[in-house]
Amino acid sequence: MHGEYKVPGGKLVVVDFEVDDGKIADFRLSGDFFLEPDEALLDINAAIEGMNPNSTIEDFANAIRQALPSEVHLLGFTPDSVGVAIRRGVTGAAHWRDYDWQIVREPAVTPMLNAALDEVLTTAVGEGLRGPTLRIWEWNEPAVIIGSFQSVKNEVDEEAAAEHNATLVRRISGGGAMYMEPEASITYALYIPGELVRGMSFADSYAYLDDWVLEALKSLGIDAVYKPLNDITSPLGKIGGAAQKRLGSGAILHHVTMAYDMDPTAMTSVLRIGREKLSDKGTASAQKRVDPLKSQTGKTREEIVERMIEVFQRRHGGVMGEVTEGEWDAAERLVEQKFSSEEWLRRVP
Repeated sequence: MHGEYKVPGGKLVVVDFEVDDGKIADFRLSGDFFLEPDEALLDINAAIEGMNPNSTIEDFANAIRQALPSEVHLLGFTPDSVGVAIRRGVTGAAHWRDYDWQIVREPAVTPMLNAALDEVLTTAVGEGLRGPTLRIWEWNEPAVIIGSFQSVKNEVDEEAAAEHNATLVRRISGGGAMYMEPEASITYALYIPGELVRGMSFADSYAYLDDWVLEALKSLGIDAVYKPLNDITSPLGKIGGAAQKRLGSGAILHHVTMAYDMDPTAMTSVLRIGREKLSDKGTASAQKRVDPLKSQTGKTREEIVERMIEVFQRRHGGVMGEVTEGEWDAAERLVEQKFSSEEWLRRVP
């Protein structure tokens, strides 16, 4: 069996092994990581030898930690990352390059239609009607987008939202509320089969799916890192956050919104949670909590999006595609039947 795992912000971990009589045999760890002293590689191999291949990532990691001497140094990988690689080998997880990716960037539409399209395209991947896809959102009006399980009255000042002409949208994924203005945010969505993250914990999958974005941001001079569970951040402040929705078909929606520019006054007037977080520090501290890409890079939004697509294609492949007529029709029906309904918008009042 063969398993690979690229540690987000780190190195490639590769494992090869056999399964003999229900136990791991002839285990071999390799990769472009750094390990001192050299003999520690043999300790890691010995720790995994004979283990049950159906052990958890934590089980594998604990076995490695117990086997390593205190003076060992692991650079670019961790015991947990070895466990992830083993689980991927056992479960037959796919790799990015196993798929023919499409990259979609359509003209601006309403935020609600974008949210509906996320559901439609994820469903299409799950049904085998579409291959894995990266889509860059473009929208034409301000919006307050709340997580699937959030309370409207607890999160949103609807009068303030109306003053900013912001549409209330409830997405299908969990997570927190966002105030988004056209050209002030960068939002992208990945629609993927579950095989791509098979063997990973929920938390590990977040960082794994966004590692290409960290590379793109670093190429623009931002010291971007992933902060569990779902934040992209830098020493200057938070940049964005991710959310996921997993369908019964196995397909996964993974989407991220990053701040390109920011109006902290509007944000804190529309989002009640923003007021609570900043109540003892004043509106100005919003800049410390969230540091937009514009101020960190001096680049236009278009330049940043182009760099993101460039890095994605270099790492994972992909050709420019489009949303089909049938997918647009399905999304418009979902807006009418679900996303614009009071039943959906106020499922948690």
